[in-house]
Amino acid sequence: MQKLLGQIVDIQNKRIFKGVLTIENGKIKSVEEKDHNVNNYILPGFVDAHIHIESSMLVPSEFARIAVNHGTVATVSDPHEIANVLGVKGVEFMIENGKQTPFKFNFGAPSCVPATSFESAGAIIDSDDIKMLMANPEIKYLAEMMNYPGVLFDDEDILKKIAWAKHYDKPVDGHAPGVVGDDITKYIKAGISTDHECFTYEEGLEKLQKGMKVLIREGSAAKNFEALVDLLPEYFEDMMFCSDDKHPDDLIINHINALCARAVAKGIDVFKVLQVACINPVKHYNLDVGLLRVGDDADFIVVEDLKNFQVLQTYIHGELLSENGVSKLKSIAFENLNNFNTSKKTIGDFRISSEAKQIRVIEALEGQLVTNELIEKATLQNGNLVSNTKTDILKMTVVNRYNDDKPAMAFIKNFGLKQGAIASSVGHDSHNIIAVGVSDEAICKAVNLIIENKGGICAVTSSEEKIVPLPVAGIMSDQDGVTIGKHYAELDDMAKQLGSTLRAPYMTLSFMALLVIPSLKLSDKGLFNGKDFKFTSLQIS
Repeated sequence: MQKLLGQIVDIQNKRIFKGVLTIENGKIKSVEEKDHNVNNYILPGFVDAHIHIESSMLVPSEFARIAVNHGTVATVSDPHEIANVLGVKGVEFMIENGKQTPFKFNFGAPSCVPATSFESAGAIIDSDDIKMLMANPEIKYLAEMMNYPGVLFDDEDILKKIAWAKHYDKPVDGHAPGVVGDDITKYIKAGISTDHECFTYEEGLEKLQKGMKVLIREGSAAKNFEALVDLLPEYFEDMMFCSDDKHPDDLIINHINALCARAVAKGIDVFKVLQVACINPVKHYNLDVGLLRVGDDADFIVVEDLKNFQVLQTYIHGELLSENGVSKLKSIAFENLNNFNTSKKTIGDFRISSEAKQIRVIEALEGQLVTNELIEKATLQNGNLVSNTKTDILKMTVVNRYNDDKPAMAFIKNFGLKQGAIASSVGHDSHNIIAVGVSDEAICKAVNLIIENKGGICAVTSSEEKIVPLPVAGIMSDQDGVTIGKHYAELDDMAKQLGSTLRAPYMTLSFMALLVIPSLKLSDKGLFNGKDFKFTSLQIS
């Protein structure tokens, strides 16, 4: 039996009192009011309501070792990144690895593998696979329904997937960036209950008013906190915090605790903020996570104050897993699964023969997954479309990593590179190789470095190359979080030394092949218009 003194934060009854927790066999045996001199605060642990663990470039067990330092006790995790590479086998890997740690991972069944039929993935998860996954009690929900056109146009297999979630009484997560009006009404009526893709106040408000739960996302690339946080005071019962995608260097610094601090700093009632951060995900997804009540699992945190949310201790099932920023979780052994079947490329593979005067250009936007479509003047050199560093219109490619196919080519603005190239095999959602650079030679060198390592992120110049290998499915490291975070930060710094002006160039790069986010993206099959949901031409005569 264990007793813990502190100021107990009763979120649901909106009160704070000095008291003592009694913990026995991993459960909260009693919560009693008692006067004492301990000023630390005890509250339920934080829950990330939507995250792809793979985007941290860490396997679940290594992700947990860092997350507990920030007071996170559970995640609602969509494993569709690894599922796009390895299918159901990849989902099973995530579940089994996560079970090796006391951290409370809650995995969903990926609903869109591949995300669209307009790209090449390593696997397919159809409605029969969803039926099997939904029957598994370890699968908590149907993960984000990214193929919103499939819902709107009554695609048979999409509707079957949603029906299986309903059959097993499990929530269905949404993904509907910019979808409003009659379309969002139909999307919600199909049974979809959440959305983490709102990027304006008005969009979030409409979805809330129509009965959706809206998640405030603040990840390494997509940052919607400022746009949506003013909805929280009125709609705190229907909102949650999430990171969606968080790179390892960012995860080392903070997690959901930082969003709580920012919200409180804006003058929002602390009980409302903590309802969003701690309570709502547990109730919406029916998670086996304690909420500081008698009989609950002893999942809670101790913080210094309710302003900065500096985490002093993190407990899960009564076990102290982090103290003063030091994780007590140990690394575990696991098998490196992968699926990488393409051969090295030649410089000529990245040549674009042309006489065009104008081209379509993807405009990457800081802090957003959405892009714009630009029409820009073409730069030609010996009949080849080439990068123009003066106008910051750079050549990019997506290379099929599952087969030997011709690279798809496009141009992108706002990466800012003045020399060399950067590349990655983290390319949402099919995780083909994606690269951007100042020349065909640099792009080829970067792509081949990824192929040689069967996955990773890299930066190259004519005289230097640096790579962080990602041998687990080509998207995750087999190293610990501190090591990978340090190496990633060094690579991020190199990309900026090459001229990139983006805050998170690799995270932004990884979303430039995500076709379900408008407007203009590049798949391994070609340039794609996400608004019309069809391929479009690069060259304009």
